[in-house]
Amino acid sequence: MDNNIAVSMKHITKAFGTKVVANKDVSMDIRKGEILALLGENGSGKTTLMNMLSGIYHQDSGQIFVEGQEVHITSPKDAYELGIGMIHQHFKLVDVLTATENVALGMDKKKAKNNRVIAKAIEEICDKYGFDVDPKKKVYNMTVSQKQTLEIVKTLYRGANILILDEPTAVLTPQETDKLFAVLRNMKADGKSIIIITHKLHEVLAISDRVSILRKGEYIGTVKTSEATVQSLTEMMVGQKVELDIERPEVENKELRLQIEHLTCLDKYGVTALDDVSLDAFSGEILGIAGISGSGQKQLLESIAGLQEAQPGSSIVYINPETGAKEQIIGKDVTQIKKMGVALSFVPEDRLGMGLVGTMGMTDNMMLRSYKKGHSIFADRKAPHDLAVKVKEELEVVTPGLQTPVRRLSGGNVQKVLVGREIAAQPTVLMAAYAVRGLDINTSYTIYRLLNEEKKKGTAVIYVGEDLDVLLALCDRIAVLCDGKLNGVVDARTATKEEVGELMTHLKEEGVSADDGNDK
Repeated sequence: MDNNIAVSMKHITKAFGTKVVANKDVSMDIRKGEILALLGENGSGKTTLMNMLSGIYHQDSGQIFVEGQEVHITSPKDAYELGIGMIHQHFKLVDVLTATENVALGMDKKKAKNNRVIAKAIEEICDKYGFDVDPKKKVYNMTVSQKQTLEIVKTLYRGANILILDEPTAVLTPQETDKLFAVLRNMKADGKSIIIITHKLHEVLAISDRVSILRKGEYIGTVKTSEATVQSLTEMMVGQKVELDIERPEVENKELRLQIEHLTCLDKYGVTALDDVSLDAFSGEILGIAGISGSGQKQLLESIAGLQEAQPGSSIVYINPETGAKEQIIGKDVTQIKKMGVALSFVPEDRLGMGLVGTMGMTDNMMLRSYKKGHSIFADRKAPHDLAVKVKEELEVVTPGLQTPVRRLSGGNVQKVLVGREIAAQPTVLMAAYAVRGLDINTSYTIYRLLNEEKKKGTAVIYVGEDLDVLLALCDRIAVLCDGKLNGVVDARTATKEEVGELMTHLKEEGVSADDGNDK
């Protein structure tokens, strides 16, 4: 066997039940000192394949070789002993503990050391690769980027030479992504093997050495990144030519739908998360919301949805498209807002925590929106079932069946279920937070098309996104939040990525008026 091969997977097959084959006869190699990107549409088996390498699942058939020796990985402990560690999308950290305590947590008693020794080791790892971790800092005081860094440091501390990162840039700013990539390059130079599961093709081209592609659970091939393009990788993933242009129809029949004035909200710790924000949203347009994670996007959308308590002096007025009547939303809960006749749909950032019930199937999750409509003691299941079938077919949701608990679906398929349900509700205001997070490029463009269709219908669409290129291509206006304040509203047709990035990171001395940019 080639001495340059760190891991070799031969004829790996994994099925869940009798209907879903997640991986079918997959064979691929991971080289020493390389960054390998693993691509594929949602449900193509990327995470399942890496979960077998990291010990979360065990293959039904096939062989895994590490350093030329066949191994049997039956648990994450086995994987760590072989030098394999995985950093998941959802961090496995304890908020109330420090960085050092999190690294020590779960260590084998024979290998356990006191916190002072571990803290020193953390500092040495940080100095070696360019990380920035304070060993004494509590996790709940860390940014998303710092938590991810801690997860990587924790994995390195346990001796990993092969690191798997699942959607590592999903919640990072462009600046944080650049910093992460610099660290990954340092780790690669040190001989580490790094596998990145991602959907962001421009990042794949920027950071990886090779790209391996899965389609519907099967291995399609591996190409050198230097010989690939966004279009060629997309066609390998999908199996056909895909149009990658985002449509942006002109705004028509523009009417004021939401008038937000002096909106101030606190986070769960009592700290001001949204500070005196005034902003308008219009029918027939897509209003983008940009900002570093934690800049108040969550509080803004949840205030409109009736899920977040606002401070005195805050105002959110909804203008009814039928009557022109103005209704105050502040002080009302979700049910009261619905009774007012506000047709509001919300795709929250936390799709399983807030959007869907993980233990329920697609039909029951569709029924969550309609079960109160009936007058009988028996819930109507036909309409939700028909909607579940429609969403499954139109968005190509990969699931063993409509009754399969949605928590058993891949993250991208969970997102499809949530987005499909909310758009089907025929809203006059549609809010979407990171609607394409975790989605492959083909499905992402389907979501962009659906948002534009809502815009054409006269819906006021508010879209919180992390990809500035998409925000500039999809939206009509972009409101930029910085440290909880509205730092500017720009015309997406004329603004640059650099201009928006500057507004995201540097707060102006003076705020902007509520109607700034509304006439563009």
